[in-house]
Amino acid sequence: MIYFDNSATTKPYKEVIDSFVTVSSEYFGNPSSLHSIGGQAEKLLLQAREQVAKLLTVKPSEIYFTSGGTEGNNLAIKGAASLNGNRGRHLITTSVEHPSVRAAMEQLEQKGYEVTYLPVDKQGKVCVADIEKAIRKDTIFISIMHVNNEVGTVQPIEEIGQMLKKHPTILFHVDAVQSVGKIPLSIHENRIDFCSISGHKFHGLKGTGALFIREGARLAPLFSGGSQERKIRSGTENVAGAVAMAKALRMTMEKRAAGIERMKKIQSMLRTGLNRIEGIIVNTPIENAAPHILNFSLCELKSEVFIHALEQQGIFVSTTSACSSKRKSPSKTLIEMGVPEDLAESAVRISLSFNNTEEEAMTAIRAIEKAANQLRKVLE
Repeated sequence: MIYFDNSATTKPYKEVIDSFVTVSSEYFGNPSSLHSIGGQAEKLLLQAREQVAKLLTVKPSEIYFTSGGTEGNNLAIKGAASLNGNRGRHLITTSVEHPSVRAAMEQLEQKGYEVTYLPVDKQGKVCVADIEKAIRKDTIFISIMHVNNEVGTVQPIEEIGQMLKKHPTILFHVDAVQSVGKIPLSIHENRIDFCSISGHKFHGLKGTGALFIREGARLAPLFSGGSQERKIRSGTENVAGAVAMAKALRMTMEKRAAGIERMKKIQSMLRTGLNRIEGIIVNTPIENAAPHILNFSLCELKSEVFIHALEQQGIFVSTTSACSSKRKSPSKTLIEMGVPEDLAESAVRISLSFNNTEEEAMTAIRAIEKAANQLRKVLE
């Protein structure tokens, strides 16, 4: 099996699963309980928070555990808008954000907020000048993803952060779900107020994540309950999940330097191989792109049929993001980049992890060419 769908989810490290099992079976107490078993769980939760904070170079008090990227994005966007709606009701984002950001913005529009969806260029990149131009007196919040989940474009977060230093009252949220462990991001230096990450994107477990909330930034909680996570996220804490995510993040950061170089080499091999196959157009830009995502279109072929043809050869890839892949619609990101609709409908995404190899890349190229030729013969 060759697994090239790591942007949808990664295979958990064995050590991560082991830590989850150990904590779940031996330290199962509720961290809010007063007895010693609860105290043990609380200590583990504290250690996990400290470890995640250290790895992200932030303060432990700025890390709030969540169930993943979708919850983190919704908590940041809706929570900040709710608490700051008296200052203004205008928000800014891009036209190529993850569905969890787009849908959250659309829900706020139904409640009377106004959202500006900024366009991107042919590489999928937003213009910093366009963001600044869109700012109004009543702008309270800006949300920009770090790495696009479909094509891998890296957004100019550093430049946006520098520009926003002139607008200190505007809150800045970054969806870093696809960038953790692949593209460095200095949260404090880039004037980021909120930052979402998801454990299962870096070999942790599904249902784990964290939201960075800058010290001094405030938002209204989405859940009412027992006031866990310093009243920001009520609900009994997933101690085993938090510990497992901290371990996954530590292991990913330890492997990052060598892993990134390996992915860059494999991505380059795949790009070269795909460019040699007739009827394939690579959509991922060469510059300002993450090392683990490569998006391409198949002229006159349906991506769903192609993906199943590859699966028969033991190779697993995807169409758009996993959150949108079962909807029969063209990639919104590619449409916004100016890609014709027929090519946007036939897009395929390869996404790598540190565990993929050059041999897998060569095998995949041969399989892609074989599948494309076979499907075209059927259409003749």
